[in-house]
Amino acid sequence: MTARPEPPTAAVRRDARQKVTGEARYAADRLPPGCLHACPVPAAVARGRVTAVHADEVLRRPGVHAVLTHENAPRLGDADDPTLLLLQDDRVPHRGWYVAVVVADTLEHARAAADALRIDYAAEDHDVELSAGHPRLYTPEEANGGHPAVRERGDFDTAFAACAVRLDATYTMTALHNHPMEPHAATARWDDDGLTVYDSSQGATVVRDVLARLFQLPERQVTVDSSYVGGGFGSKGTPRPPAVLAAMAARHTGRPVRLALPRRELAAVVGHRAPTVQRLRIGASQDGVIAALAHEVVTQTSTVKEFVEQAAVPARTMYTSPHSRTVHRVVALDVPTPSWMRAPGEASGMYALESAMDELAAAAGLDPVEVRLRNEPGEEPDSGKPFSSRGLADCLREGARRFGWAERDPRPGVRREGDLLTGTGVAAATYPVLVSPCKASAHAAPDGRFVVRVDATDIGTGARTVLAQVAADALGAPLDSVRVELGSSRLPDAPVAGGSSGTASWGWAVHKACTSLRAALAARPGSPPPEGVTVEADTEEEAGRTSPYARHAFGAHFAEVRVDTVTGEVRVSRLLGVYAVGRVLNARTARSQFIGGMTMGLGMALTEHSTMDRAFGDYTEHDLASYHVPVCADVPAIEAHWLDEHDDHLNPMGSKGIGEIGIVGTAAAIANAVHHATGVRLRDLPLTPDRLLPLLTPKTAPRAARSAPGRPVRPE
Repeated sequence: MTARPEPPTAAVRRDARQKVTGEARYAADRLPPGCLHACPVPAAVARGRVTAVHADEVLRRPGVHAVLTHENAPRLGDADDPTLLLLQDDRVPHRGWYVAVVVADTLEHARAAADALRIDYAAEDHDVELSAGHPRLYTPEEANGGHPAVRERGDFDTAFAACAVRLDATYTMTALHNHPMEPHAATARWDDDGLTVYDSSQGATVVRDVLARLFQLPERQVTVDSSYVGGGFGSKGTPRPPAVLAAMAARHTGRPVRLALPRRELAAVVGHRAPTVQRLRIGASQDGVIAALAHEVVTQTSTVKEFVEQAAVPARTMYTSPHSRTVHRVVALDVPTPSWMRAPGEASGMYALESAMDELAAAAGLDPVEVRLRNEPGEEPDSGKPFSSRGLADCLREGARRFGWAERDPRPGVRREGDLLTGTGVAAATYPVLVSPCKASAHAAPDGRFVVRVDATDIGTGARTVLAQVAADALGAPLDSVRVELGSSRLPDAPVAGGSSGTASWGWAVHKACTSLRAALAARPGSPPPEGVTVEADTEEEAGRTSPYARHAFGAHFAEVRVDTVTGEVRVSRLLGVYAVGRVLNARTARSQFIGGMTMGLGMALTEHSTMDRAFGDYTEHDLASYHVPVCADVPAIEAHWLDEHDDHLNPMGSKGIGEIGIVGTAAAIANAVHHATGVRLRDLPLTPDRLLPLLTPKTAPRAARSAPGRPVRPE
């Protein structure tokens, strides 16, 4: 990978030494005295009921202390999330649902006993296959994020029929899985003060609140520690089974219990990006200006909990569309419950929309950058609100300049070197500006040092570093005089690290507390008293205000690919992203987030997929040997740049979220580059050799665009 040198103002990560030396303690590293080990047992049928658990057979094994089932597990209270109501009845809603937990003195004993545990089932017929014409499809009230499932403006059907240029295409994606570096884990113990859980989570405050309800305790009697978390990508954004099962096992045995999930079980119990079938219809004038746009999404949820990927929502924001229809339809299948995965909705929806924009450009005979510029809206199409700032056009122009887009031959399939075809593609990106209420405190000590406390979670993004910078800036103090405490529910309440809203939410509270502390110190004569001065802040009022502006981050991605006409293999030779994300608070951590998102988008385009076994009722890719994530060799050159964007309608820092926009649009840019290289338009991700090779002509460049069977595309 290549990147430009860091500016001198890019503060280094505060936890870097702790992580590389092993001093950082993660959830599975916590081993209180007398700690037992738990291993959950996943259901071996795709749907049905447990009829018998032969626990007596494994309880006789050495080191086994307990077997928890629906017959003897602690009873739980109410939960907003039914995926956490584990071991409460004999129902099996999908394969992999936990039906027992074995607790033993060592991890080896627990695993061996769990593997040996014999369970009888009454299996029932199951349905795990998503299709665009599924008979049980329905239209929900809302999609994820509280977005209306259906929005219509104008008269789409009439306007589309009257357009000179019309595109009607369907794009599909398989389920995708988060696979953070650190699998989900929790260590729980009970004592006279209540419950303490060390949890791999993106938000200790939320986990505390949920555990308090489940175990019917006052919140003050539950402590959750998420000091160090090894990634999550959304899969740790809500409480997950390890925290609940470890707490249940610890209560049952009277001893601390550690439970770490094996990677092979993550696909079934920690959420995933739902598969989608997305139909895009775009009608435009001959000069490429859009008059009618419809984005209709079909996706799946589980029978346990409704989750609807909001893939059509970006189409309500991105481009001029006087006549618009955006629809989500969903079917409840006997599958694991989908959930958040980096840029839920935007990542999948923008793949389809930006691929369709590329097809529109070809149909209208326009440059792909130019067609996007011609459809820049003056206000947000769906809400009618003015944009607080909209840097998309500048991102496209700057990216085109840096990438050398002007030298591009627009004809597909003409750049050949031996067996290799080369092509370039572009796609736009967007992500909403989100913010949640947060609390924080700031303390000034007599020695001139400061301590900032907030229950933020650093999942590898650099939150410790950036929040210290925010505090130092607000205090007018040297950075090395500020210490930040985070990652514990004993600290002031804070929202999860998710939705690219962490820094905005936590930073606002930290800025408010430190600004108030600075004023309090200025009003005092002399140094702070021996006990110091502490100020608390709460941004519930500020975060709860409805903005009169449409607030979004924007970006542009450019990709160059080389396609081997003999093997069908696609290699990305260049990736470049340019972003408009308000004020970038730390160049070092920001670039890491952008590049990480772009790399994840590369995996989405070329390598990552999940196959549902219709007969078995399970995802077949259970580990990183079969679920292929990109590695350094897959990304020889990647660049991330950003504009100097000033937006006074955001937060005191002037920042927008950056954690997710890097993935949004990257897959489309790569897919568009593959089409430019080959003349073949594949609309089903990932673009693997088995899909591409049958459509390639090894010796001659394609004369006209071709598409996968059953998906016609207009000749260019």
